[in-house]
Amino acid sequence: MERDAMKAAAALAAVDEVTSGMVLGLGTGSTAAHAVREIGERLAAGRIEDVAGIPTSLATEELARELGIPLLEPGAAAIDLAIDGADEIAPDLALTKGGGGALLREKVIAASAARFVVISDDSKMVAALGATFDIPLEVAQFGLGITATALRGLGSPQLRTAGEAPVVTDNGNYIIDLAVDPIRDAAAFDAELHMIPGVLATGLFVGIAAAAYVAGSSGIRRIEAGAPA
Repeated sequence: MERDAMKAAAALAAVDEVTSGMVLGLGTGSTAAHAVREIGERLAAGRIEDVAGIPTSLATEELARELGIPLLEPGAAAIDLAIDGADEIAPDLALTKGGGGALLREKVIAASAARFVVISDDSKMVAALGATFDIPLEVAQFGLGITATALRGLGSPQLRTAGEAPVVTDNGNYIIDLAVDPIRDAAAFDAELHMIPGVLATGLFVGIAAAAYVAGSSGIRRIEAGAPA
């Protein structure tokens, strides 16, 4: 099974958790887009009804509107279930996210949902976060040099660019990708990053995911938080 087919299979399995009447957090990125499309198809077919979504990016908002998914503003209603992808998944379901640049909005929605599930293929499974993917940080434009200098004490920061221009998030901020050694204590490292003025959100999602749907060559594996490894 090709990687994109694995992502689609994981998304379909996660969307099976969606029931009529739910308010959903709609993730961002290629894997999450599979879930958004599946939700739209099930709504159109009448398999689910009275579902509304809260998107985590302008791109997801546009996709959801194209699919006819009713949308709500954040805070308009409690979120029953959020579904999103990840760049790394540790054994305890701590995540690295933000490759698509929507990490602040993704974290707001994931952390506020009654249940947050992550979808991926098995290439995202790692023994420790930071092993295969730099840690994305959404940072303020003001004082960028000061923030970057402070981050050098924790790793190697690199401003994310598109061509020669900095990437600007939907919130008007920049992204720094921080190369680090594999992280032993993700919660402690996340707290340390948040102590640096200018860091608005980190791509470390610790203690947020309730379950992961991970697709591999042998099928879909569902991993519940707190379950034995």
